[in-house]
Amino acid sequence: MAILTLILLASIAVGVAVGSQRIDLTGIFSDPFSRTLFFRLRLPRVLLGLVIGASLAVTGGALQALFRNPLADPYTLGVSGGGALGASVAIALGWSARVGGVPLIFAASFAGAMVAVTLVRTIARSGAVVLPGALLLSGIAVNLIAAAGVLTIEYLTDPSSALRILRWLIGSLDVVGLAPVGRMMLVLAPAWLLLLAYSRKLNLIAIDEDTAATLGVNVRRCESVVHALCALIVGVTVSAGGAIGFVGLIVPHAVRMMFGEDLRIVLPGSLLLGAAFLILTDALARTVLSSGELPVGAVTGLLGGPVFLWLLRRRQQFAAM
Repeated sequence: MAILTLILLASIAVGVAVGSQRIDLTGIFSDPFSRTLFFRLRLPRVLLGLVIGASLAVTGGALQALFRNPLADPYTLGVSGGGALGASVAIALGWSARVGGVPLIFAASFAGAMVAVTLVRTIARSGAVVLPGALLLSGIAVNLIAAAGVLTIEYLTDPSSALRILRWLIGSLDVVGLAPVGRMMLVLAPAWLLLLAYSRKLNLIAIDEDTAATLGVNVRRCESVVHALCALIVGVTVSAGGAIGFVGLIVPHAVRMMFGEDLRIVLPGSLLLGAAFLILTDALARTVLSSGELPVGAVTGLLGGPVFLWLLRRRQQFAAM
C-alpha cells in the first residue's frame, strides 16, 4: 500500500504539472492566470481522473472475483452500453440544461446505466438466484443492443451532435471546477468503503462458493450487494467521464502480479493503482500531440490492449514453469 500510495502521489504531481499551458506552481497564489488555470481546470481534471480510475479498477477487481472470470470488467454489467445510450439520447435531443447543478446529459447517462443493470439482473435471475454466467452473457448482449442504438442515433442526428456523441463514447476528463468531483465523491466514497469491506467474503467466493458458504458467507446476498455497488460506482463514473475502457480489466491483473491474489490487497491496491494509471494516461493524452489532445479513452485502449496481452502472456509463462 505504501508503494502504491507513492506511485499515486507521483502521478498527481505529474498530472498537475504537465499540459498545453505551463503553470508556475510557485506563483499560483500571486498570479491570477496560473491560479485560475490550476484550481479551475488542471487540479479538477487530475482529481476526476483519480476518482474515475480508482472506481473502474476496484470494481474490475471485485467483478473478476465475483464471476471467477479474469476477463470480467465493469462493462460486463451492461453499464457501458446503457450509459452510452442514455447520454446519446440526451445529446441528440439537445439537453444542455442543468438540474440541481447536474447536467442533464450526466443524469440521462446515469439513468440509462441503471436501467441497463436492472434489465441485465432481471434476465439473469432464476427464481431468487442470479446466475453469474447468465449475468455475464446478458450484460454483453445488452451492451451490443445499446451500441446498435447509439450507432442509429449517430446516423440520424446532425453532424455536430454526432461528433459530441463520439467524443463522449471515447471518454474524456474535461471538467471545470471542483464541484462536480465533490458531488461524485458523496456517492463514490461510501460505495468504495462498502466494497472494500466485502473483500474478505469475495476472497472466499473467488476460491469456491461451497467453501465460502461453509465458512459462513451468505453467497447470494454478497453477490447481490457487490453487484449493486459495482453498478452504482460505474454508473456514476460513466455518466461523468464516458466509456473509458481497459482500466478495470488490466489494473487488477497488474496488482495481482505484483502483490498476489489476496483480494484484501488486490481491491485497495487496484483503487490506488487505477487512480495513478488514469492520471498518467490523461497526462500523456494532453501532451502527446502538439496541436491538441487525444481523448483519454483512446489512449487507455491503445496502451491497455498491448499491456493486457503482455500480462496474459507472462502469466501463462509462469503457469508453465
